[in-house]
Amino acid sequence: MAKMSLDDLRKLRDEKKTDLRKRDADGKEVQIIVGMGTCGIAAGAKQTLDAFLAGLDENKLVDSCLVRQTGCMGLCHSEPTVEIIAPGMPPVIYGKVDAGVAKQIIQKHIIGKELLGEHILDRPAVDILSTK
Repeated sequence: MAKMSLDDLRKLRDEKKTDLRKRDADGKEVQIIVGMGTCGIAAGAKQTLDAFLAGLDENKLVDSCLVRQTGCMGLCHSEPTVEIIAPGMPPVIYGKVDAGVAKQIIQKHIIGKELLGEHILDRPAVDILSTK
């Protein structure tokens, strides 16, 4: 194995600090919860999780979004599943979330505050969405 230079070590340290900030709950207003039960992993939840982590980096959302893992959500037929909890919006569970859908969730739901109706599994009650 090749020796690492001081610059390489600093770069690695900065990358790991960013990775740890993604899982730190302090000051985060949005939660992204990826179902990582065996059914989710078999359906591609690891790639979904990686897509969310990359998307947060690309959109500079690391300091406002928390990424967590959970076990099976009981929706095995629609894995990978992801729950999004964001202020001013109802908690929503999305199903069949691949890397492309993860990017849409970041763009439309988290940034644009718009639900992706075609992937919602746990539809919010009408009274939650009432207009003011």
